[in-house]
Amino acid sequence: MENELLTRASLAPTSELLSRTILAVFETVKAANEVVIHKENFKRFAIHLENVSFILKSLSKEGIHNGWSLQKAMAGLNREVEVAKQLSVECNSRSKVYLLINSRKIVTRLNCCTKDIGRAITLIPLASLNISSGLNQQISELCQKMLDAEYQTAAIDEEILKKVETAIQEGNVDRSYATQLLAGTARAIGVPVEHGALKREFEDLKNEMENAKSRMDMSEALHMEQIIAVLGKADFITSAQEKESKYFEKRNSLGERPLRALHSFYCPISHEIMVDPVETSSGKTFERSEIEKWFAEGNNLCPLTRLPLDTRILRPNKTLKMSIQEWKDRNTMITISTIKSELETNDEEEVIRSLDKLQDLCLEREVHREWLQIENYITVLIGLLSSKNREIRKRVLLILSMLVMDNAQNKDDIAIVDNGLGLIVRSLSRQVEERKLALELLLELSKSKTLCSLIGNIQGSILLLVTMLNSDDVEAAKNAHELLENLSFLDQNVIEMAKANYLKPLLLKLSTGPENVKRVMAETLSEITLIDQNKLSLVKDGALQPLLQLLLNDDLEIKKVSVKALLQLSSMPENCLQMIKEGVAQPLLELLYCHSLQSPTLLEQVVATIMHLAMSTTHQQAEAEQLSFLDSDEDVYKFFSLISLTDHEIQNKILKALQALSQSFYGFRIRKRLRQISAAKLLVNLLETNTQKVRVNALKLFYCLTEDYDYGNISPHITERFIEVLLAIIEASDDAEEMITVMGIISKLPQESQMTQWLLDSGALKTILTCLTDQHSHASDKIIENSVQALCRFTVSSNLEWQKSVALEGIIPVLVQQLLSGTPFTKRNAAISIKQFSESSYRLSERIKKPGIYKCCFVARETGCPAHLGTCSIENSFCILQANALEPLVRLLSDTDVRTCEASLDAILTLVDSEAPQSGSKVLANSNAIAPMLQLLSVEAPRLQEKILIALERIFQLDEVRNKYKAMATMALVGITQGKDSLLKSLAGRGLAQLDILDKQSSYF
Repeated sequence: MENELLTRASLAPTSELLSRTILAVFETVKAANEVVIHKENFKRFAIHLENVSFILKSLSKEGIHNGWSLQKAMAGLNREVEVAKQLSVECNSRSKVYLLINSRKIVTRLNCCTKDIGRAITLIPLASLNISSGLNQQISELCQKMLDAEYQTAAIDEEILKKVETAIQEGNVDRSYATQLLAGTARAIGVPVEHGALKREFEDLKNEMENAKSRMDMSEALHMEQIIAVLGKADFITSAQEKESKYFEKRNSLGERPLRALHSFYCPISHEIMVDPVETSSGKTFERSEIEKWFAEGNNLCPLTRLPLDTRILRPNKTLKMSIQEWKDRNTMITISTIKSELETNDEEEVIRSLDKLQDLCLEREVHREWLQIENYITVLIGLLSSKNREIRKRVLLILSMLVMDNAQNKDDIAIVDNGLGLIVRSLSRQVEERKLALELLLELSKSKTLCSLIGNIQGSILLLVTMLNSDDVEAAKNAHELLENLSFLDQNVIEMAKANYLKPLLLKLSTGPENVKRVMAETLSEITLIDQNKLSLVKDGALQPLLQLLLNDDLEIKKVSVKALLQLSSMPENCLQMIKEGVAQPLLELLYCHSLQSPTLLEQVVATIMHLAMSTTHQQAEAEQLSFLDSDEDVYKFFSLISLTDHEIQNKILKALQALSQSFYGFRIRKRLRQISAAKLLVNLLETNTQKVRVNALKLFYCLTEDYDYGNISPHITERFIEVLLAIIEASDDAEEMITVMGIISKLPQESQMTQWLLDSGALKTILTCLTDQHSHASDKIIENSVQALCRFTVSSNLEWQKSVALEGIIPVLVQQLLSGTPFTKRNAAISIKQFSESSYRLSERIKKPGIYKCCFVARETGCPAHLGTCSIENSFCILQANALEPLVRLLSDTDVRTCEASLDAILTLVDSEAPQSGSKVLANSNAIAPMLQLLSVEAPRLQEKILIALERIFQLDEVRNKYKAMATMALVGITQGKDSLLKSLAGRGLAQLDILDKQSSYF
C-alpha cells in the first residue's frame, strides 16, 4: 500500500502533493472540531493539525522541487492524517454512550495519531529544502510538541467507567444505582436527563452491540451486553406509564398483610435480617460484616457446624440477597398502600407516626419515593398542610421536599393540586423552622420555569421572601435570595421585587454585616447580577462602594466573590461608566498586580472586568463626559506587560481592552504610550502564536498603533520575516476579520522602498489579487478596500519596475472593475493607482516610425493611440484607453463623494498633463468628460475647482473644443468670479478671457 502511494506521489508535482495533504488536514480538522464527546481532547488535536496546515502552506510558497524523500514524507503524512480523520469521523457517527465507555481506547488512539503525524513530519527532508531558518524552526518545534502531546480521559468519564466496572463485577446492582449511573452518564455526554432522550441513547447502544456481533467482535459485544444489563435497570429507561402499570400489577398480587421473614433471611450470628449475605467454605450463609468480625476475633471454625473454615473464601449469596430484597419490596408496597388511610384519621398523633414512617421510607430508597407518587400521596400530603398542627405541617413539607428533589413529574403534580403552592407559600409566614422548610421546598420547585411563574403570581409571595432577606439565619437569607433570583426571569416578578425593595436589605448587609455575612451577601449578589434589571438597580442603589470595600478585605475569598459581582455588573456599558466615575479602576489594578497571579480564576475575572470598563470608553457618553481609564503611563505599561505572563484567554481580554482604549476619545495618548514601550515587538511575536484569537487581537492592536502614521518605534520591528508572516496568515486564514486586519496593516506600512520590495519578494501582489477577486471565499468590501489601498504603494510612477510587476499580474483590469463596483473608498484608491499608472504611459508608449517614401504609397499609415500617439497596451504602457478605464473615470466625476471625484479627475487629467495635451484634450472631448468637469466647478471644493480651471486652460487651446463648450463654460466661470477666493477668481477670469468674454487686461488678473 505504501509503495503504491509513493508511486502515485512520484507522478505528481510537489505543489500538488502539498495541496492534497493540506486538503486532507483541513478535512480532518473539520471532523475533529465536530466531535462532541471528548471535545477538549479533539479540540487540542485540531489545533495541532491547524499548525500542520499552516506549515504546509508555508512550504508550498517556498518554491521547493520534487524529490523522492519529500514525496515519501508526504505519502506517509497523508496516510497518518487519513487514520486520524477516520477516528474523528467514527467519533461523530457512533453512539454517545458507546464513545464514553470506550473513552480510554479513544484517548489512546488519539495519542497515537498525534505522535504518528509528528513522526511523519520529522521525515520531511528539511536539510535538502531551501527554506528559511524561521520556518525550519517552526517545523521542529511543532514536531516536538506533537511527540510530547498527551491526552487524558476526562475525570468525569473515569468516574463513570469505574462505576460501570463495579456494577459489572457485582452483577446485582439495584435500580437506584443504575438510575444514578445513567443520569451521570447523560450529564457527561450532554444529553437531557429525561426518559425520551435516554431511551434513544439506550437503543443506540443496543444497536452498537448488534453491530459488534455482526462484525464477529464477540469480546466487545459481551462487554456492551453487560453494560446494557446494568443500565437497563435505570428508571429513565421505563416510561411513567410502564412503571405505574408494573407497580400496580405487582402490588395487587400481594394481598393486604405483610409477610413474615423466612428463617433463612436471618443471620445466624446477629439474628438480624441480612443486607449483604455471603457464603463461607462450609456452605453456610452469614451477614458479611458479622462473619468478618467473627474471623477478626480469631475464630476460624464455622459458627454453626464448628468445622474449620477457609477465611479467605466469602462468596456473595446473590440469590438470597435478591429474595430478601423482593420480600422487603413486597412488604413496603403493602405498608405504603395502608398508610394512606391512616393519614385520613382525626388522631393527630397517629398521623404524625404515619408521616414519620413515610419519611423513613423516603430516606431508605429512592424507589420508595416513586411508589408514593404512583399511590398519589402528593394530593393527600398537600391536604395536610391545612392542618392546625405545626408538627404535621413540618413533616409534610420535609417529605414533599424529598419527593420533588430532582423529580420533574412530582413538581408538576404539586402544581396541579388545587391551591397546593398557595398552602406552601402560607408556611413562609409561620414559625421559623416551618418557614425554613417551606423555603427549601419552594427553592427546589423554582427550578421549574412553569412553577416559578405560578409561585411569583401567588399574592404576597415576593414580599414574604424579601422579608426573609433580613433573617439572622444566613442559610435562610441565602435561600431567599436564590429563590428570588429564580423568580426574577419574569418581568412581573421583577416589578414586584422592586416594590418590595428587594435589593436594599442585601446592600445593607453587604455594607454593615459581619465578615461571614458579607461573603454570603457578595456571593448572592454575584448570582442575582445575572439579571440585567438587577444590574442596573444595584448600581443605582449604591452597590459599588460596598463591593469596592470588599476588595480591600484581607480575605482573598471575599475579594474573589466581590470581583465576580463587579464582573457581572460591568457587562452593561451604563454601569461601566458609573464604575469608572466611582473609582473602581485603581482597586482592580492593585488587585491585579498584587494578588491575581495567585489565582487564575481571579486573574481572569479582574481582566475581564477591566476589558468591559475599557470597552465602555468608546461610547459617546464617555467622550461627552471625558471619562478616562488607565490614566497613567505606568498602568498602561503594567497592564500590557501581563500579556507575557498569562494564558491565551487572558491575553485575548488584555488585547481587546487595549484596542478599545486605543479607539477611545483619548486613544492617541494610549497609542503613543504603547509605541513608546515597544508594544509592537511583543505583538509581532504573538502573530506566530498557536491560537487564532490571540493572533487576530494582536493584529488589531498593531493596526491601531499604525493609525497615527508614527512609525518611529514600529519600523524596527517590521522585518522581512514579519511581512512573510503577515502574508502567510492571510493565505492560511479562513477568518474574514483577520484578513481585513492583516491587509489593513499592509496598506499602512511605511512608504519605504525596502518594505515595498520585501512585499513584492514575498508574493504580496498574488495575495492582493486573490483578495480582490472571487477566488477568495471570504472576500468582503473591507478586504477589497484595504487591498486596493495597499496597491497604491506599488503603482507609483517613480518606479517603473514595480508598476510592471503589478501590470503583469493582471491587476489593472481588476482596478478598472472596482471603479464600477467598489465602495467610495475603493473607487478613490483605484483611481489613484490608475492615475499613477497613466503618468508613465506617454513615455512608455512605443513611438510609431514614419514609413519610407515607397511605403507611403502602398501602406496605410498607423495612427496609434489617440492620447499618447504611439502603440499602447495595458501591460506595457498602462494606457487608460486600452484598459477601458476612461469611461468609468468620467462617470465618477458625477459621484457624490468629492474625494472620489477628485481622484478620478486626477487620473483623467494625466491625458492633458503629458507632452501631447492637445491629443488628450480631443480624447476627453470625445469621451464627454468636459461637461461633468464644468459641472464640478459649482461644487464648493476649492482644490478641485483649482485643478479643473488649470486643466481647462490647456483643453481650450483647441478651437473646436473651446467653441463647443463656450456657453456652458462661461456660466460656470462667471459663477466662480462671484466668489471670495482670489486665486479661483483669477483663474476663472483667465478662462473667460480665453473664451473672449473678458478683455485680457481685465482687473480679474
